[in-house]
Amino acid sequence: MKICEKFRIMRHLKSFSQEEMAEKLGLSVDSYANIERGKTDKIMSKRLKQISETFEMEFFDLGDRRNVICFSGNENQNIVSNVSHNLKNVPSELKTELEKAQLIIEAKNVEIAYLKEIIELMKLAQAN
Repeated sequence: MKICEKFRIMRHLKSFSQEEMAEKLGLSVDSYANIERGKTDKIMSKRLKQISETFEMEFFDLGDRRNVICFSGNENQNIVSNVSHNLKNVPSELKTELEKAQLIIEAKNVEIAYLKEIIELMKLAQAN
């Protein structure tokens, strides 16, 4: 099942309209509809986190084996892209290992973000 199909199913299960989802995510209805139709090639990881939180589910439960998380080094440039067409000749065991590694990287990035937040809070507490 494609991730966009999961979005549509989860939205229906939560009894949200596309308009409500768009509002919750700070998007136009057309932008959200394009995500749900699979017409958006790249979705920022921040947006995926928002969607998973809206559906009250774990971030990692959104993906499937055809979706691989790609990172370009900068948190603002983290993107999720459907790259199955680039992995046609890669053995399935390697695809699975790649997906696991990408998930670990994402988890580490989330952990780093939380640690940075804690450091900032500690700095503020020390300043007061």
